[in-house]
This record gives sequence, structure tokens and C-alpha cells, in this order.
Amino acid sequence: QLQLAESGGGLVQPGASLRLSCAASGFTLDDYAIGWFRQAPGKEREGVACISNGDRSTNYADSVKGRFTISMDNAKNTVYLQMNSLKSEDTAVYSCAVRSFGFTCPMNPRTPMNKWGQGTLVTVSS
Repeated sequence: QLQLAESGGGLVQPGASLRLSCAASGFTLDDYAIGWFRQAPGKEREGVACISNGDRSTNYADSVKGRFTISMDNAKNTVYLQMNSLKSEDTAVYSCAVRSFGFTCPMNPRTPMNKWGQGTLVTVSS
């Protein structure tokens, strides 16, 4: 059974850093395209960062480029989202999701995915 478990969220001040983790079980994460998404209160879910199938290229939303980094540790079957220089507008529930099909980087939250995690809350506030 595919399982994804996010962790690492919390309350931080503007300018701080956080690293989110998404641990996979029941499957090999490296066989899937991976996306990090977020949903802020009252807003639609949006793609933040992703790793594509195949060449494992990455992509980022314009709002986080240069501040967020997506990476993987295959030995731990875990994908990370390093978030630096956090802003209040980064406040959201962050979720990871995986997709076994297609060759694009999954940044569109409406794209069918094989599995979603439950999400972890990130609050950026002074």
C-alpha cells in the first residue's frame, strides 16, 4: 500500500528556514514523479516544486524560485523541500504527491496523482 507521510512543518518567523520531509512507504519513490503542493487558507492548491519522471529534472513555481529546493534521498526513500527566506505568503498546508505515469514535472494540482500525503502546516508569522 502506497503511503506518504509529510513532516517538518511549524511556526517560524519571516526570513527563517524549514525543511519539509515526505517519507514514502510501500513503493520506491525514485520510480515516481514527485510534486510538492501547498494550499493557503481561502486559496486553491498550487504546485510549488516537482521532480519529473525519467531525467529527474526539477521545476519550481516562480514565487519560490531561488528560495526553495526539492531533493531526494533514495536510501531513505524520502523527498525534501528546503524552504529558505520564508515569507508570510508561504503560509499554507504543504503536501507531497506522486505520479507513476507521464513524463512531465507534476506542478498542476489538478493532474491525477497516484497518492497524496496528508499535509503539514507551515505558518510564517512574526
